[in-house]
Amino acid sequence: MEKHSDADKVKDALEHVHVAAQELHAAISDAAAKQGGAIKADLEAVSKKAKAVAESIKVSIDKQNEATKKHLEEAITHLKATEKHAAEGLKSSGQALETSIKQALADARASVQKVNEALAAKRSAESGKAGK
Repeated sequence: MEKHSDADKVKDALEHVHVAAQELHAAISDAAAKQGGAIKADLEAVSKKAKAVAESIKVSIDKQNEATKKHLEEAITHLKATEKHAAEGLKSSGQALETSIKQALADARASVQKVNEALAAKRSAESGKAGK
């Protein structure tokens, strides 16, 4: 049986967060294409998923290097905003609902970008260690 090192576990956790953030972005995009009551159920799920992704990041953030941590902290900020906008959308209709969805989508997109940057920083740090 193959054992994983702590570095592998952290890398796996970071990649899991990356996939989850991308799924969140896709879910918001799908919700934006819907009408009426269907969108409300999706927004509720989006709000919960944003919170879950942020919690996943918090679990592994202390094991990251400083550059990676910085990007993940920014991702958490965007995920909290995504959660907030999705929750506001649940209480809205018409133009306010559309605005909440657009804001949630923009924040989700920004969180994916920050997770991408965190992965790049982690890979860069790892390649620097391997070259020594």
